[in-house]
Order: sequence, then C-alpha cells, then structure tokens
Amino acid sequence: QVQLVESGGGLVQAGGSLRLSCATSGRTASSYTMGWFRQAPGKEREFVAAITWSGGTTYYADSKKGRFTISRDNAKNTVYLQMNGLKPEDTAVYYCAARRTTTWTIATMSPSGYDSWGQGTQVTVSS
Repeated sequence: QVQLVESGGGLVQAGGSLRLSCATSGRTASSYTMGWFRQAPGKEREFVAAITWSGGTTYYADSKKGRFTISRDNAKNTVYLQMNGLKPEDTAVYYCAARRTTTWTIATMSPSGYDSWGQGTQVTVSS
C-alpha cells in the first residue's frame, strides 16, 4: 500500500492561490490514479480532481474546472493541486488518495474507489 503525505495548506485570503503537494513514500505504480478530495466541516468528502501516473490524464469535478489544476512529477513521485481564485467555500481539509487502476469509472470520482489516503492538509480561505 502506498503511503501519502499532503502538504501546502494554510490560511489565504479570498482570491489567493495555493499549491498542495502529495508526496508518495511507497511505490506508486504506473497503473495508479491519484486523486484529490476535500471535506469541509459538516459535509461529505467530495472529489476534486484526479490524474493517472502513466499518461497524465486528468479528471475534474465540474465545479472545480478552470480554477484547480492537478499535475504530477513522476520523477519525484509527487502529485500537485494548484488552486487559484480561492473562495471561502473552498475551506476544507484536502486529502490525497491513490486508486490502483487507470481505467476511468464512476469510482474514480468517489472516495470508496481509492485504496490509500493521506492525513490531509487544512486549507482555510478568509474573506
């Protein structure tokens, strides 16, 4: 099982930007899909974006397209989430997760479709 550690969260003003990092310490196979999820207080964990290691194919939640960008550096075994134009409603704990397939299904956008999770990093957007 791959180990994941998120970093890069913090407190930013509305309209600001953050880049989250997900460092993998275990072997992340080329057949893996890496995902970002977030969970705000009192809300369900929701899908943000995903990317495949091998081809770099990306998937985004409809509400995140245009502001959030997922990318990966295979040599560093690190996945990134660039977040621009942050809004107070983006405030949440952001989690990195790994799924052991690159085949897209509805599970790619569901927390239940992922096998490994990081501890999360807090993102707080103030007004």
